[in-house]
Amino acid sequence: MKHFILSFLFILVATQAFTQKENERLDSIMSSIYTNDHPGAAIAIVKNGEVVFKKGYGIANLDSKKPITSSTNFNICSMTKQFTAYGILKLANEKKLSLDDKIDKYFPDFNTKVAGLVTIRHLLTHSSGIVDHYDYVDKTLFKEFWDKDVLNAIKTVDSVYFPIGSRYRYSNTAFCLLSLIIEHVSGYSFPEFIQEYIFKPLKMNNSDVIKPDFKISERAFGYEFENDSFKISDARESLFFSTRGDGGIYTSIDDYLKWIMAIQNGEILNSGIIKEAQSAQFTIDKTKNLSYGYGWFVAGSDDNKIVYHPGSNGGFRTIIVMIPSKKYSVVIFSNRTGIDLEDLVHEINKIFKIDDNTYVKLESLIS
Repeated sequence: MKHFILSFLFILVATQAFTQKENERLDSIMSSIYTNDHPGAAIAIVKNGEVVFKKGYGIANLDSKKPITSSTNFNICSMTKQFTAYGILKLANEKKLSLDDKIDKYFPDFNTKVAGLVTIRHLLTHSSGIVDHYDYVDKTLFKEFWDKDVLNAIKTVDSVYFPIGSRYRYSNTAFCLLSLIIEHVSGYSFPEFIQEYIFKPLKMNNSDVIKPDFKISERAFGYEFENDSFKISDARESLFFSTRGDGGIYTSIDDYLKWIMAIQNGEILNSGIIKEAQSAQFTIDKTKNLSYGYGWFVAGSDDNKIVYHPGSNGGFRTIIVMIPSKKYSVVIFSNRTGIDLEDLVHEINKIFKIDDNTYVKLESLIS
C-alpha cells in the first residue's frame, strides 16, 4: 500500500510539473502576441475535463486602459450560433417545432417560392441557399440592424443561391431567422430565451445578448488593427453588428467555461441535444471529412473528431476548439483583429501534445 501511494504521488507531481511547463510556454507565446498596452485576448484550456490554464492579456478599452481578465465580457461573434442552435433543438425536443418545418409556417409573408421549400434544418446547416441580407439593405435608412430587419430585407426575394439543400454556404442570415423562430415559438424575446434556458441554469450570470441601449459589465471593446494602429470597431461603428441569432452574445471566459463543462460532463444541458448538435449533419467537404453540425463545424470522426467554431464581428475575433474524446478544449476571445486564431490554436495544441490532424482550416468557408 505504501509503495502504491508513493507511486501515485510521484505520478501526480510529475504531471503537475509537466502541466506547469506547458502553461509557461503558452503564457510566453500569449504575452508576446498580446502586449499589455494594446487590445488583447482572454484564453482558457481544458484538458481531461479540468481547467489547466485561464488568463487575460492586453486591455479591454483603449480609453480606460482596463486590463483584460477571465471575467471580461467579449462579443463572441459567430460562436453565438451554438447557443441559437441549442435553443432550436430544445424546442424541437419539446415537440414545439420540427426541424423539417417549412419556414413559411413562421414567416407567412415570406416569398413562398423560398419559404415554402426551406426548412429549419436547412437554416441550421447553412444549406438553405437563402440570400445574404447584406446585399438587400438600404444602408442610409439604418443606424443599427436587428434580426427583424434581416427578415424584412429578404422576405420578398424570390431567388436562392443554389437549389435548396444541395450545397453548403455559410449564412448569418439563416441564424437571424432562427432567432426569430425561437421568439415566435417560445413567446420570449431571443435575449430572454437565452437567459432563461441557458444562462440561468448554467449560472452564466454575467452573460447577455445585445439589446438596444444595452449595458454590459466589464465589457471589452473591439478594435481593428490596420496601418500599424488600432481603430475602434464596435457596435456603433458597424451597421450589422447587432444582429442576435448569428452573433449577438456577450460572455466571458469564466462564464463560457460553464458552458464547456456542461457540454463535456453531460450535466444541466440536454446531453442528447449536444450530441446531435456536435454530430455531422451536412457534408461540406467529403474528401476532408468536414461537415457542419448544428452550430458547430465537425471534422474527423470517433476519437479523432474535432468540433469547433470561429467568430468575427467588428474588431472581435473568437474561437472554440473541442476534442470530445479527450475532454480537451481551447477557447480564445480577442478584441482585436490581425491575429490568425486558427493558427494560434494549432500552436497551442502542439504545446499540449494534442493531435489535431483532422482539423480543417476554415478560411473561405465562413465568409
